[in-house]
Amino acid sequence: MPFIDLDISIAIIGGGIDGLVLALQLEADGFKNISIFEASRELKAVGLGINLQPSAVLILRNLGLLPALEATGIKVAELRYYNRYGHYVISEPRGEAAGYLVPQFSIHRGMLHELLLKALKERLGDECVHTDHVFTSYTQNDTSITAHFTKRSDISVPADVHSKTTDVLIAADGINSTARRLLYPNEGPPNFSGRLLWRGVSKRSPFLTGRSMAWAGHADQKFIAYPVGREAELEGLSLVNWIAELRVRDKDDPDLTPPQADWGKVVPKERFASQFQSWTFGFLSIPELIGETKEVSEFPMCDRIPVDKWSFGRLTLLGDAAHPLYPIGSNGATQAILDAVTVSSALQNEPDVPTALTTYEKARLTPTAKICFANRANGPDHVLQLAHERAPDGFENIDYVIGSMELAEVGRAYKLLAGFDMESVNKRAKETEELWSSRRKENGVKDQKG
Repeated sequence: MPFIDLDISIAIIGGGIDGLVLALQLEADGFKNISIFEASRELKAVGLGINLQPSAVLILRNLGLLPALEATGIKVAELRYYNRYGHYVISEPRGEAAGYLVPQFSIHRGMLHELLLKALKERLGDECVHTDHVFTSYTQNDTSITAHFTKRSDISVPADVHSKTTDVLIAADGINSTARRLLYPNEGPPNFSGRLLWRGVSKRSPFLTGRSMAWAGHADQKFIAYPVGREAELEGLSLVNWIAELRVRDKDDPDLTPPQADWGKVVPKERFASQFQSWTFGFLSIPELIGETKEVSEFPMCDRIPVDKWSFGRLTLLGDAAHPLYPIGSNGATQAILDAVTVSSALQNEPDVPTALTTYEKARLTPTAKICFANRANGPDHVLQLAHERAPDGFENIDYVIGSMELAEVGRAYKLLAGFDMESVNKRAKETEELWSSRRKENGVKDQKG
């Protein structure tokens, strides 16, 4: 095996979930000279619920984070699909309930971000994270790469300019990545799907199993609800994350420019609530859930056309900066976490940095491009579209509309495509059991129950 210099310096642009998991994975693999640069003055996550598929949870387990996830998130037990009238389409067990050796988690994005940041500071120290650093440009040569930043300041005072020279620069700065814009200056804004998402969270009585995810509707009008907080569950309640989705621009409209988005901005419910007024199912009243939610945020559903190159010398892209996806299939964060373990492994096994980054790119570029196009075709949610197209006025029994094998195949194919089919995840779980056990002992943690 070639000599690998674990003392190489690595800079990460972006202190979101992508960047934090990447830093934790690099640290676990022996790299210690790691710096994160975040544009915001305060390091915090924007958003509400998030899903972690077993393939991502396995990586977090091997980083010693499973007990923290168990104490914070919800172990998903099932996913259930319904049409807009509440007629049952199909369901499937999820995570451990399906036979995976690791769970699937639903968790509040802010809670996940907090536990990742806490773990990172415990392992690398507070000084590894630098806030108020706006990435503007980079320069590189054969031996190093330099990232240039400005620090936000009052309008009356010029911004400070800072630079950081390292061996590696990894941009995990999201769908509006500055690094990607520098690499692809003519790409323009993200592509708008024509659909808007409104998101909220409410503490209430549990529905179905209390660990169920419910999807209802079809491609142009959908509602999703699932619990995200373990603390609420221990109180006998459910912290329900929900998403209302509507098409607001014709699907044949050539204009793909997204509306101006103010991520996290609170908007009035009148923008969308009336479209879901009749969506009252036996186990959940959508109007009631929307009505009791105090704050609702609006987000355009966007992605980008896959590019054919992420790595340029000592710089590479990761997560949404590399492959922004429609939020379909509960898979965006999972793919970023898979990126993190892949790029760390490449750096661990290849002494030449540009070659290592190209190796990572080759491993991840094609799979994520396939997921991008699959999500544009509704991904696993295609079962809802099938039910809507074949029985737009509803049905008494889905078996009279679509065969069970056809419905099940949609989910099975997507899991295989996205890399969280049970066979491959369980195989990796068994292979890395020793790694997980040693990390658990190293951190002096105990498994949570329930």
